[in-house]
Amino acid sequence: MGGLRAKHRADRHGRIIEAAAALFRQSGYEGAKIEAIAAEAEVSVGTIYNYYRNKGDILVAIVSMEVNEVLNAGRGVVATPPRNVADAIDTLIGIYVDHSLIYLSKEMWRQAMATSTQQPDSPFGKTYAALDQALIDQTCELVERLRSLGLIRPETDVRSAGEIIFNNMNMMFIEFVKDEAMPLNQLRMAVRRQNKVLFGAIATT
Repeated sequence: MGGLRAKHRADRHGRIIEAAAALFRQSGYEGAKIEAIAAEAEVSVGTIYNYYRNKGDILVAIVSMEVNEVLNAGRGVVATPPRNVADAIDTLIGIYVDHSLIYLSKEMWRQAMATSTQQPDSPFGKTYAALDQALIDQTCELVERLRSLGLIRPETDVRSAGEIIFNNMNMMFIEFVKDEAMPLNQLRMAVRRQNKVLFGAIATT
């Protein structure tokens, strides 16, 4: 019985997230109403408030789903990376950025970034920061893996290199979501160009 309840709860949760993501894209974050999300998800407004306190909680749940999916995909790259530093990092970064618009629009990312900046000590802000930290940690894990394979110089400060790679990508991603017209491939090319300088300093070949 408990398993059935958990399944129904997960189904409702999934419908709410799916409906909210669609309506945030269609009507904008501010324009989407909880009542409309409930109607689209075929649940009551009260059911939504059983899961979430407000739209911000729903948005961070969508961000969490997006980030957790890319983290899962990234684990495969860390485990068996391409045997070239530039290719390995580009593969991981590609997972991060290419997946970024599957659930969220640029407007939704801007809202999430603004909320996390304006309310860093809120549950939303803390969750967003923890997700960012998980991505940083995974980038550092890949750099460590490449060093263990002899592809990165042994004296390399793995943590600093990983943080530089992620922070640069993150800053370029902010520029990407600020510019509605910028395509993903332009973001990818810019990150590759900038990372090339770092790889020249840390790669063994």
